[in-house]
Amino acid sequence: MKKNTIITILIVVIIILIIGGFVFAKVQNDKKLLASIQDKIIFFYGEGCPHCANVEKFFKENEIENKIQFEEKEVYNDKNNAKLLILVAKRKCNFKENEIGVPFLWDGGNSKCTVGDQPIIDYFKEKVATAL
Repeated sequence: MKKNTIITILIVVIIILIIGGFVFAKVQNDKKLLASIQDKIIFFYGEGCPHCANVEKFFKENEIENKIQFEEKEVYNDKNNAKLLILVAKRKCNFKENEIGVPFLWDGGNSKCTVGDQPIIDYFKEKVATAL
């Protein structure tokens, strides 16, 4: 009986250590990912999203890509980009998962999140005006 109990305890401990290792690795990967975008401006959008299209139209009409350095990440078709959006929104902006949507802008230099087409357009107008 003692031998079976010891084996059971050892198996449980090993399982806990394995699960703990996976959780630790995920937390470390999330930290590295967030650190890698800390100083970036990222525009998250969804293919077919009408509000996102308004922002993209503004980008083209005003040649924003030539004036401000930022990244665009599509989230409807790219799971990695969607995971990054959720990670940023939850960890950096304290959004609840049901509050996260696109268009969404992350300004890592200012640790600022902006949501919605007009607020994002206003952000870029101000950014361009201060860059001149």
